[in-house]
Amino acid sequence: MPFQWASVPLLLLLWSTSAVLAGPAFENTAIVRTVELGGSVVHVTTTYAVRALENNVKTYTVALGAGDRAKTSWLEAKIKGQDKPLDIKERVEKGYSLIDVTLPKALSTNKTLNLVFETVQTHATYPWPATAAQGEEQKLKYATELFVLSPYSSVVQRSKIRAMVPRIVSFTEPVGIEPFTSDSVATKSGATIVYGPYNNIPASTNVNFIQEYQQTVVVHYHHEQPVIEILDLKRAVEVSHWGANINTQDEITLHNAGPKLKGHFSRFEHQKQSYQKKPAPHMLPALQLSLPAGIRDAYYYDQIGNVSTSKLRVAPLAPKGSQRVQHSVLELRPRYPLLGGWNYSFTLGWDAPLESSVSYDKKTGVYTLEVPILTPVPGSVVNHEELKIILPEGATDVQFATPFPPESVSTGTHVTYLDTVGRPSITLEYRDLTVKHAREIYVTYKVPFFSHIRKAISVAGVFFTLFSAAILLPRISLSISRKQKVQ
Repeated sequence: MPFQWASVPLLLLLWSTSAVLAGPAFENTAIVRTVELGGSVVHVTTTYAVRALENNVKTYTVALGAGDRAKTSWLEAKIKGQDKPLDIKERVEKGYSLIDVTLPKALSTNKTLNLVFETVQTHATYPWPATAAQGEEQKLKYATELFVLSPYSSVVQRSKIRAMVPRIVSFTEPVGIEPFTSDSVATKSGATIVYGPYNNIPASTNVNFIQEYQQTVVVHYHHEQPVIEILDLKRAVEVSHWGANINTQDEITLHNAGPKLKGHFSRFEHQKQSYQKKPAPHMLPALQLSLPAGIRDAYYYDQIGNVSTSKLRVAPLAPKGSQRVQHSVLELRPRYPLLGGWNYSFTLGWDAPLESSVSYDKKTGVYTLEVPILTPVPGSVVNHEELKIILPEGATDVQFATPFPPESVSTGTHVTYLDTVGRPSITLEYRDLTVKHAREIYVTYKVPFFSHIRKAISVAGVFFTLFSAAILLPRISLSISRKQKVQ
């Protein structure tokens, strides 16, 4: 029977009716979002109590509003009580993003689970007032969206915004949300602001709900730690098989993103605060970093020269096969305390035994190098990093695996002293890194036998040439005619 165009509207009607009857695959019996306020970094943990409304459903979708997604630099989904992250895939819609989470096993009707969705936000706070005198306190503001968006209906939902100290200056009181609550719309208890509970919220990933009910809430709070950012980090990791050594060097530009200093810096006021043990909360006097175990020959200098106000406690290198839980501790004290709006540039480096980061497979002849992406500065964000990995001269079959995709990747050749053909290098760029990004890159490569002895042959060749020249040059006459003997 030929196809009748008149039946198209009927088919569309039947398809739309079946789609409506199919309905959503899940229902949120409860959503609890907890926001841990900080300085440069804010941690957000959202727990979804999920109930399946259909059989054999294996993909749960999480939604993030456009404002929160723009500030999010890291996200991860897990089943509550489990450590293994779940596979996720993101889709961007107008006004929000959808993250499809693949569950470990399909759920049948009315089965439940608790899904934990964790994100890290960077550059999410700002100082208010924007300036502060040397002895004044530091106050920050944080803005977020009131409702946790979801493509599924929610029985109950609440958000907890928690500061580090119970000194909340002010917070937004939501308006126009009477359909979801008959109680107080926001309450304060110590250092925590609670929005909700809000009941019987429909699926909210649609324009109508966002325009009518979604709104921005702002919390103004005291923060008693400096707001630290690393504007630029250039890390170079150089592998030397001849010296059985790995050299790591970081060029760091540190920035205090707290309220800018009002007026001039007073050394007397600084000494007074130090004596009274009441330093300004927006001032950074020192840093403490966790470096790898077994390092040696650490150095720390700035544009003026070597900085002696540092202290290193080296942890011994753990035996192979054991878990390396110990870290070396480096205490850095800049030449001057870092106040709001100030920068401090310095270089930090160290050597480590080759065996601490490189393993060798005799069967395949493959070396595996483990490179940390960064050394985290507590509570800070790395705005931009350039990581350069320099392999031994003559390395071949170079491959690498990263825990998360970089902004860009390039390969090249690095030439240093006593090199002949140069060393292969990999350069990766990242942005908005936090302690959650402090993971390892794995690089595999081979070094042929001739490449191992290439440097010895080239050095021997240079010395042979020099000795030959020293022997031959005195015997060479550059005069036009021979000198005749006088009788």
